[in-house]
Order: sequence, then structure tokens, then C-alpha cells
Amino acid sequence: MSTTGYAYAIGYGNELRSDDGIGQRVAKALHLSNVKSLAVHQLTPELAEALAHADLAIFIDACLMSESSQVQVESLSSESFNIIAGHTADPRSLLALTQALYNRCPPAWWIKVPGVNFELGYSLSPIAEIGVAIALQKITQIIDENFTLLL
Repeated sequence: MSTTGYAYAIGYGNELRSDDGIGQRVAKALHLSNVKSLAVHQLTPELAEALAHADLAIFIDACLMSESSQVQVESLSSESFNIIAGHTADPRSLLALTQALYNRCPPAWWIKVPGVNFELGYSLSPIAEIGVAIALQKITQIIDENFTLLL
């Protein structure tokens, strides 16, 4: 563990496809002193180095409303990781790469926010806007609960 105690929150998705930009919107709205927030189009292997130095990782992405109507928070277990097969990844494969390259992997959570409109556009649907607010609350809760254990 580093002595500074910080988390990486990585929101990803395509901001040009309405609700697919949920992850980036959450990352840009997150303003916590012990959280380094990144808004990216996709998860790439280059992110592994940053994760190797974090005490905690939180990934934020959109999901289809049909998968769940609620914001989902999933703790990621290192046993389920698979190495990245291409240039893009999901959080589990990025964490596996971090472990393989740096022999270190932070505890991680995957937050999936439901969306309904993935057409070309910049604005979020009302359902996605509510999900963004809920995701921000859940991230704050994860940070508060975990950093009291780390410090």
C-alpha cells in the first residue's frame, strides 16, 4: 500500500452515443480529494501502470436497462481475471494485466449504470441521469468504507 492512500475511478464509454457516456460523466463529476478520476473512451493496457500504484480501483460503465434496472456494484475477485485478448478490455482483464506486469492488483469494484438510449447524441436519458447520481453516492460510500480500513 502506498502511504498516500488514493483510489482510481475510471469511467469509460462513448460520449457520442448518449447513455453509453455514463461512465465518463460519472468520472468527470467525481470530486473527492483521495480519488484520481479518469474519463476514457475505453479501457486500454496503458492504464495498468496507474492501477498498480492505486490502493483501490473503481470502474464505471453503462449497461443496458434490460440487464438491470438498478445501479449494480460488483466487487471484482482476482481469481476471475483473464488477460486482455485485444487492445480493449473489461475491468477484470485490465486488473489481470496489472497483476501480471506489476505483481500487484488493488481491490476493485465495477459499477454498472443502466441506460436506455445508446443512439448518436450527447445527452443522457432521465434514467441515466438518475443512475449517475446514484453511482456518485455509491462511489463515495465505497471510498469512505475502504479508506477507513486503509488509514
